[in-house]
Amino acid sequence: MEYLRYTLLGALILCAIITAISKKLLVTIIVFMAYSLMMSIIWVLLEAPDLAITEAAVGAGITSVLFFVTLRKIHRIQEEGNEDDE
Repeated sequence: MEYLRYTLLGALILCAIITAISKKLLVTIIVFMAYSLMMSIIWVLLEAPDLAITEAAVGAGITSVLFFVTLRKIHRIQEEGNEDDE
């Protein structure tokens, strides 16, 4: 069980660093979703299921959907896709 905790902690730190240094907004949002899901697993391991459900629903769910909709509205998803083709 300790191995799982340390692995999740390391992955959590890695996701935080990638989110901070990533140049592409779409990658940043996806890594942020992974960060929120890992954080909800950590809350379950800490025996706080109410916080885990809230983190999963708000962090990985609603916030990510709002970020995707915002990117779509400002047309950044298409622009990033066109940069990769060049």
